[in-house]
Amino acid sequence: MDNGASSYRRFLDGDDDGIVQIIKEYKDGLMLYINNYVKNIHIAEDLMEDTFVRLVTKKPHFSGKSSFKTWLYSIGRNIVVDYIRKSSKISEVSAEELSVILNDEADIEKEYFRDEHKIMLHKALTKINVKYSNVLYLIYFENFTIKETASIIKKSYKQTENLVYRAKQSLKSQLEMEGFVYEEL
Repeated sequence: MDNGASSYRRFLDGDDDGIVQIIKEYKDGLMLYINNYVKNIHIAEDLMEDTFVRLVTKKPHFSGKSSFKTWLYSIGRNIVVDYIRKSSKISEVSAEELSVILNDEADIEKEYFRDEHKIMLHKALTKINVKYSNVLYLIYFENFTIKETASIIKKSYKQTENLVYRAKQSLKSQLEMEGFVYEEL
């Protein structure tokens, strides 16, 4: 598949299998990206679903100026921003619900991140500034380029490049505090 663009075109032409393929291909990564913002896997799942609902109902135009994945993650980010703006009240979660949420998050992480180092990196990402963790997640876990990441987070290329540098330094410090050194940083 050519990163979802052809499937989206097929969907727009009336083939429902196109949207099914898009959802299968991008749902897990998009949900974990959104979870970096909301820190609740259940809300992240709802917002991920809202992203696909928007594709189905609004059928936004994909111009091809970026990759399909970049475009899709931008839509997801916009939905997260709308959600954060609308939710001014912090919900209280019982200890039992928190346990279920944490178990669900752990299961999804293990399923998606099979490599033990990636799991450790992902956990360290949750402990650094959210701007840093989001940019590193997009680049290293979703394999976006700096240019694509800049498009998703609505920053210039240079701002994103600087953000990546600072994010790497922050992550490296966090990993060292936990006694782990990752050679690729």
